[in-house]
Amino acid sequence: MLIAPSLLSCDFSVFRDEIIRVDNAGADIMHLDVMDGHFVPNLTFGAPVIKKLRLATKKPFDVHLMISEPHRYIGDFAAAGADIISFHTECDSDIDETLKLIEEKGVKPALAIKPGTAPEVVLPYLDRLYMVLVMTVEPGFGGQSFMPDMMAKVEFLRKEIKARGLSTLIEVDGGIAKDTIATAAKAGVDICVAGTAVFGAPDAKEAIDELRALCE
Repeated sequence: MLIAPSLLSCDFSVFRDEIIRVDNAGADIMHLDVMDGHFVPNLTFGAPVIKKLRLATKKPFDVHLMISEPHRYIGDFAAAGADIISFHTECDSDIDETLKLIEEKGVKPALAIKPGTAPEVVLPYLDRLYMVLVMTVEPGFGGQSFMPDMMAKVEFLRKEIKARGLSTLIEVDGGIAKDTIATAAKAGVDICVAGTAVFGAPDAKEAIDELRALCE
């Protein structure tokens, strides 16, 4: 299981230091939530901030675009140092064209689905995806409760990925903690995004180690 701390839960006043802290604590991936205040009712940060943060670590940057028109900004986030760019099937951009833009920039493409979206929507694109992100909370704010019924989507996607002989990863985001991560692992999740469980813990390394151990 790969652990991707959600920077949405960090102390933004020392953003760079927080990335270094969880890097040293053993984080596999840095998860960066970009929100536009339109697609979701919250605002976070954009490509200029990510570009500066890129200097703080060599760990992969998993940039989750919770924005209405992701196709307009793919070039900016690729240039800022994104290794993975995920955008929502529910956005206003054409999915195929947006995936092409990500592919052309040499970035790993991913699609994300909200809790109310059926997993079948990603099937036409599955062969092109590095990753599928299944939201286990409503996107927009950190600290929400895990929705266990979303694991049926993970199981559906895992079965389809296996049937096609693909290496597509499945990521979940929302409510991942000590009491939920084993459920995610059992369903077939590869990457767990954890916010409060890491940044709210007294010791980030201990928290990450414990989350991994609970998946075994």
